[in-house]
Amino acid sequence: MSVGTTDFDARPGDRLGEYTVLSPISAGAMGKVYRARGPGGDEVAVKQLVDRSQSARFEIEARLLARLSHPRVVRVIDFFENETGKYLVMELVRGAQLASLVKEKGNPGLPVDEALRHALQACEALEYIHEQNVVHRDVKPQNIVLADHGVVLVDFGIARELKEGDQGTRAIGTPQFMAPEILVGEGVSPRSDVYALGATLWTLLAGKPPSYQDRARLSEQIDGVTPELEATLRSALELHPERRLASAGAFARALGSPIELSEGRSLALSVTGPARERELLEAIVRTAAGVLEAAASSIALTDDVTGELVYQAAWGAGAEEIVGVRLPPKVGIAGAVVAKGEEIAVAQCRSDDRFADQIARGTGYVPNTMLVVPLRREGTVIGALSVLDRRDGSAYGPGDLPRGRLFGELAVAALTRE
Repeated sequence: MSVGTTDFDARPGDRLGEYTVLSPISAGAMGKVYRARGPGGDEVAVKQLVDRSQSARFEIEARLLARLSHPRVVRVIDFFENETGKYLVMELVRGAQLASLVKEKGNPGLPVDEALRHALQACEALEYIHEQNVVHRDVKPQNIVLADHGVVLVDFGIARELKEGDQGTRAIGTPQFMAPEILVGEGVSPRSDVYALGATLWTLLAGKPPSYQDRARLSEQIDGVTPELEATLRSALELHPERRLASAGAFARALGSPIELSEGRSLALSVTGPARERELLEAIVRTAAGVLEAAASSIALTDDVTGELVYQAAWGAGAEEIVGVRLPPKVGIAGAVVAKGEEIAVAQCRSDDRFADQIARGTGYVPNTMLVVPLRREGTVIGALSVLDRRDGSAYGPGDLPRGRLFGELAVAALTRE
């Protein structure tokens, strides 16, 4: 077995934790997926991490994905680890992959109205996950399943692109659907998913994915593809991300159908209060997680009467449990930050004497690494902003403190204005 990978292949009848393997579904660079039966008798999809060097990232992403809730996004049920590896358990979405529909019904592609309907529903899924600071990273016809209630986005790519010098290829994904910036090892963003969805819609219409050199006019080859539709497709497939359609919502509007996000549950929560105040707090923690690349974030403010720190808002894993929790003065890393008025980057929380391990375990989320900055108004520390677990699996360090400090200042300015 090569370093950082696993050659373990589960066979029908094998037990993976509480799940019994029924059959293999697929295998790729980052994972193997099995159809399995859970302890309650329901069939599920179990994804095994293949590249062990991505273990921390896999665990962090699994925690985050487990909180997503939208009818067009596959539901994550469980995450566990045993001697054979780490596993993510997802609902088994019954239906046909769009890739299979094109292969079986395409002439060469699907009818335009059908292809557009599938693409618009995929836009709903992407707009929702992007609002939650999640990027799919492997959008393609094989990962969009047509179920009874429409399309469902499945098989999140978990690990992001690998950097130069990492084991394996430079980027994880499917080259014909990958945005150019991923292929050259640059950053992944929601626009990367927009490119992949553009390539997916092109495939649904033409029966094959586009190439970077492809300049043939689709509207002259396929009945029903108007010049306006082709222009929208090419806007989604711009090679430079800054010139590309900026969001899945913008893509949907360009296709002629704005989408709503009302069906999806936000990962951001806050204490009961006026609606505008809740929305502001939730926007702050959600944006903090995005800017500082965190799997979770929270704001705790000092109670003027008791001196306790009260968690007012949180985003991501553990959000439901942490909101409303009270820390005695000077307790925990956040308490230490408020007491000293100095920001802290903690590489390993569990080995830090200031870490409130008991409280973290009570929320069901024990972070690996944290960045905590004081919130200061007119010279007085009024609370702390915490971000937990960098999404790429690496630790927070001194180099992250300036960005954290600036975001803390922006957060206080927004709260004060409110």
